[in-house]
Amino acid sequence: MSAPTTYNAAETENTWYKHWMEKNYFHSTPDEREPYTIVIPPPNVTGVLHMGHMLNNTIQDILIRKARLDGKNACWVPGTDHASIATEAKVVERLRAKGIKKSDLTREEFLAEAFEWKEEYGGKILNQLQELGASCDWERTRFTMEPKLYEAVIKVFVNLYKKNRLYRGLRMTNWDPEAQTVLSNEEVIHTEENSNLYHVRYKLADSDDYITIATSRPETIMADTGLAVHPDDERYRKYHGRSVIVPLVGRAIPIIVDDYVALDFGTGALKVTPAHDMNDNALGEKHGLDTIDIFNPNGTLNELAEICVGMDRFDARVEVIKKLKASGDLVEIKQYRTKVGRSERTDAVVEPRLTLQWFLRMDDLAATALGAVESGEVKFHPENMVNMYRSWLKPENVRDWCISRQLWWGQRIPAWYWEDDVFVAETAEEALAEARRKHATADIKMEDLKQDDDVLDTWFSSWLWPMSVFDGFETTEELEYYYPTSDLVTGWDIMFFWVARMVMAGYEFSDELLPEEVIAKKGKMPFKNVYFTGMVRDKNREKMSKSKGNSPDALTLIKTYGADGVRFGMMRSAAAGNDIIFDAPFDGDKKILNTSELCNQGKKFCNKIFNANRLIQGWEQTDREPDPVTVLAGRWLEAKLNHTINETTRLIEEYRISEALATLYNFIWGDFCSWYLEAIKPTDGKLSKQTYELTISAFERMMTLLHPFMPFITEEVWHQLRNRAEGVDCIVSTWPKAGDIDTGVIKDFTLLQDVISATRDIRNQRQVSQRDELKLFIQRTDATEKLLGEVAGAKEMLVKSGVLSAVELTDATPDNALPFLVGNDKGYLQLNEQIDLEGERAKIDEEITRLEKQVAGVNKKLGNERFVSNAPEAVVAKERKKLADWSAKIESLKAML
Repeated sequence: MSAPTTYNAAETENTWYKHWMEKNYFHSTPDEREPYTIVIPPPNVTGVLHMGHMLNNTIQDILIRKARLDGKNACWVPGTDHASIATEAKVVERLRAKGIKKSDLTREEFLAEAFEWKEEYGGKILNQLQELGASCDWERTRFTMEPKLYEAVIKVFVNLYKKNRLYRGLRMTNWDPEAQTVLSNEEVIHTEENSNLYHVRYKLADSDDYITIATSRPETIMADTGLAVHPDDERYRKYHGRSVIVPLVGRAIPIIVDDYVALDFGTGALKVTPAHDMNDNALGEKHGLDTIDIFNPNGTLNELAEICVGMDRFDARVEVIKKLKASGDLVEIKQYRTKVGRSERTDAVVEPRLTLQWFLRMDDLAATALGAVESGEVKFHPENMVNMYRSWLKPENVRDWCISRQLWWGQRIPAWYWEDDVFVAETAEEALAEARRKHATADIKMEDLKQDDDVLDTWFSSWLWPMSVFDGFETTEELEYYYPTSDLVTGWDIMFFWVARMVMAGYEFSDELLPEEVIAKKGKMPFKNVYFTGMVRDKNREKMSKSKGNSPDALTLIKTYGADGVRFGMMRSAAAGNDIIFDAPFDGDKKILNTSELCNQGKKFCNKIFNANRLIQGWEQTDREPDPVTVLAGRWLEAKLNHTINETTRLIEEYRISEALATLYNFIWGDFCSWYLEAIKPTDGKLSKQTYELTISAFERMMTLLHPFMPFITEEVWHQLRNRAEGVDCIVSTWPKAGDIDTGVIKDFTLLQDVISATRDIRNQRQVSQRDELKLFIQRTDATEKLLGEVAGAKEMLVKSGVLSAVELTDATPDNALPFLVGNDKGYLQLNEQIDLEGERAKIDEEITRLEKQVAGVNKKLGNERFVSNAPEAVVAKERKKLADWSAKIESLKAML
């Protein structure tokens, strides 16, 4: 094929992705092949592509493309999550821009607006993933609010209710005043922030004495119903059983005694506000205190507050402080650091609040999910992630799951109320029939029933994802084939949100959905392996996010470096579980200011591959026999390629995907391009057909090995290597199988490489032109005598690659020659000038001193237990490699002396 003269990433990527789609290579239907299944962690329908998505989906694409090359029936199911809180906020914002309030609409009208927004803006991220090269089965794209998946959630709710796993209760919950919905504990992000501690005095009801308390929330004083002290605190012993007067509102409240109170915090006296603090609520229940809720759902104060009614809670705080100063009850204000809980979705400060919610009992589910991972039925990569999982699911840390949300966008809870009864059913008609059965004498009509206004937590639909995307709650044909899925790729930050809950759902419902023989053969788990990615961080180790403004625009990166370049850049720094330090400089407009080292390295790698092919295509094929150097290089290349096939396959199977890419990069750029092509490069532009075919065959296999990582450049070059029949593409070719590895030729060739590299280093150090022919002497040993006497092409390669006039074995040290060491073998390069031996010794001594200082610095760093424990594994490994390399260099230099 005629190849273009320069590599155009954008044109190539567009051409091949369109071709793959036209050929329908990404689509999967059940057949006789072994299935390999991945379900995408469904991004929010409101989302756009960011660095975390790029990392996660690149890894998934690598795994799915590798499975396709292995001949498996590869199925990668894409889709989006309806994201209740985030989407409802977007729709409310859009309505507000039109001058419409949510409260102006009926539920049905609002949902119509929401679906209209979703059709117009939602799912953009899936289109963006195509630019990255994601080979998802787009025909299988699912959405958690589509009818079949909606129905699956309703079925599960009813199922769990009938099993007595669900209950409705008034509990202290995390309330988001901006979204006006409850949040689970996992949806609250706790961060350290500066705050004030206000010391306020409470007058004794029966004397002029005062007790001073310390609070960070003076705006809740009006909701106080008790004051607590520690039983062993001598300062307050005389006040036990008495009462104090709440400032500003003048209400008497009891002094209670409880060892919950911290003796060493604040003043040792604690105001108790059962309606607005989780721990205070527990104290209130224990001691029978009243509960006064002074907040409206939107965070403003209601009539029960008596003062500051209608004010926002934070404005009320300022006003209350003013009033306390005026009354003389504010003693002092101290600054301190405290953890503040904020909504993951809206960033609003979370308000503890008593609300009536639906809960799922988690004890049994959590125990099952923990057992699945500890038994190895579900495997984590890296394995140490099991520790985090175990800490989440051990009994003392498990809380019942609050699954209801005060929103309209989502799966509406299938519960209908009549008087004091609740009827849970999949449809209103079924609920009515149940109500009539229970109350046969009452003439209950449909309009008498009121459905629950709340919707279900988004995670309550996505925990069914590995089953619901195959319509497993309707028909089990596809579920029996694709379930359990093979690999899940996700961030460790949603280990409990999603991973643990999918494991729970898998074991809870597979018995009811799948035949016994299928479960016996394949298991109940939703996936066999979980690959946890780290967080993508900037060079200052801060998590990348749109809100921080430290995340480059993903599509701009792709346009700048090409999808393959970005994929390479992400994966070269992405060891499983470890955070990724991704340095891609940009300005506020997300324009690339200068090159990201990693992505640019990937871009250069594409160009290197492209130009290597152009070089080969430019050689003329002849019928002449290959020369000894070419034969030797060919034997070595085959041996190294077979070793690389084994290594790459093993590393991918071990989920060491970053290392697999590094192995391929080093082999293709270093061994193939820098050594092999240089060794066989004909001076007259003509190459034997035998060598040409060997080269094309090896290059072809390299492109197949690299294809999962960098699909576009590999497909392009793979097609340029040979004329292909219609429908024969790299994406659906076959993963190479390794042949026998000739370790002897690898050893011989490696020695030749080391000698050539040493001679080139000396030339560079002495500024000797690469065109000047020098004489090389090698000390006679069994190994060197065998190499130069028995290995055909060895001496010729040294002469050709080292630009030498001659190569000789020697038993003595030749005159006017610079020594070097290759392992235990000595070499001498004779220069066309007089050598100052003492001067050379001085240079070597100086270099040894420099390296010893560097070794001392690394030893100090590695001797620091804090550094070794806290630094990323890759950073520690890099320091250890420096130590090994420099120490070996010192020993080599000392031997030269």
